[in-house]
Amino acid sequence: MSVLLRGNRRNKVVARKIAYNIALNTIFKVLSTALALVGIGFITRYLGKEGFGNYATVLAFFAFFSSLLDLGLYTISTREISRQGADEEKIIGNVFWLRFFSSVALFLISPLIVFLLPYPEEVKKGILLAAGAFVFSSSYLVLNGVFQKNLVIYKVTGAELIGKILQVSFVILTVLYDWGFTAIVLSLLLNMIFNFVAVYYLCRRYVKIRFLINFSYWKKFLRHSLPMGVAVFVSFLYFKTDTILLSLLRSSQDVGIYNAAYKIIENITFFPAMIMGLIFPLMSKNIFSEKTLFEKISHKTFKIFFLLVIPMVIGALFLADDLVFLIGGKDFSQSANVLRILIFSLAFIFFGHFFNYMLIAGNLQKKLMQILFFCAAFNITANLIFIPFFSYYASAMISLATEALVVFTTAFLAAKKLGYIPRIEKGINFLFSGAVMAGFLFLFRDFHFLFLIVGGAVVYFFLLGLTGTITKQEIISLLIKKQA
Repeated sequence: MSVLLRGNRRNKVVARKIAYNIALNTIFKVLSTALALVGIGFITRYLGKEGFGNYATVLAFFAFFSSLLDLGLYTISTREISRQGADEEKIIGNVFWLRFFSSVALFLISPLIVFLLPYPEEVKKGILLAAGAFVFSSSYLVLNGVFQKNLVIYKVTGAELIGKILQVSFVILTVLYDWGFTAIVLSLLLNMIFNFVAVYYLCRRYVKIRFLINFSYWKKFLRHSLPMGVAVFVSFLYFKTDTILLSLLRSSQDVGIYNAAYKIIENITFFPAMIMGLIFPLMSKNIFSEKTLFEKISHKTFKIFFLLVIPMVIGALFLADDLVFLIGGKDFSQSANVLRILIFSLAFIFFGHFFNYMLIAGNLQKKLMQILFFCAAFNITANLIFIPFFSYYASAMISLATEALVVFTTAFLAAKKLGYIPRIEKGINFLFSGAVMAGFLFLFRDFHFLFLIVGGAVVYFFLLGLTGTITKQEIISLLIKKQA
């Protein structure tokens, strides 16, 4: 009996830690997102459509570098240190230095890549600065698994919030003193340097980061992680290649219009990634040993995602013009309809994260890679065919189709290989609450933008609470019952 009581107390402590992490992460990430959107607002107005298109191209190459040398190190190291009896110092020491040296190698050869690109000189300089920022970004991100395992990931997001404050402050100074395009890109490098230093020192409290260069261990680890690394790179191909293809096949203005909408979507994708980052160690721990518990975790996470995507989609459909004006001003009015398309893509991204992490937890990363490769091939081929004719509208529709394809194929694989089929209790209540929210936004469409956002959210969540569709405990902790 005493053992059982101790186990229950331990499980409640873990549940509280998860809830605490979700709450703080949400607060920090929402603040970071708000700051990022403020920064984008200054940048779009300062650079205009063409200049912002060039800036978006630089950021696309930053994402390209990050995905090219991801190597699956972060995801697989997180999974491995979450296993029982894992040697954290050995894993983290080797993985950190493998990531650091590979990032430096890419930075050193990046001038050769940039030299071949048909971009203006300032864009080429920006890409080189992005390559430098990647060294620091990739090095600190690989340490995040330590914080996830110890349920203190909020410390990373707290550090990132401070870094974002520094970056946006630098952007504002650049606009005020007219320091130019290069200074805007330099703000990204300064942000990543700060994040690296902060996370590195915070991480040492939980694990000693030893200088380990064990080539045989690296080779063994890469055999497990490379399939995931390829999957991450393939994900980039369908997630960000559209911006690069737009920059090559259309004008910088087209890139700017597309990315004014895309940046809104991109700054919200942190949420499914954050939730799955917290749940992933629990999935990995229980997927084979505690099937019932694994399904409870998964069902509740899926329900939370369903809860969130409905108001986001409805809100964006009604408020796209106001959102775009807030971000880019009147010069980016064409971005509103792009946003109305991309918001459905965002909805699928939530569930794509869900099934992707589940397949990784189930050691199915090779199968996942095959799915993502197929989706990337579809995305690139479709963009090459349709961008010359339909520009950013083609990219938006193809992004939506690709994300839907990812969800349906990964859900099918999860059902076939892991026996998991998502279940949502009282799903009709979510749809009813969303419909009432849509009616509210339509009836009061002439009211102030902020009133519509707050009022729509209040209507939606009030109805969910009134009908008992979701409880406070589910939102806060996702899981209260036994976790060991």
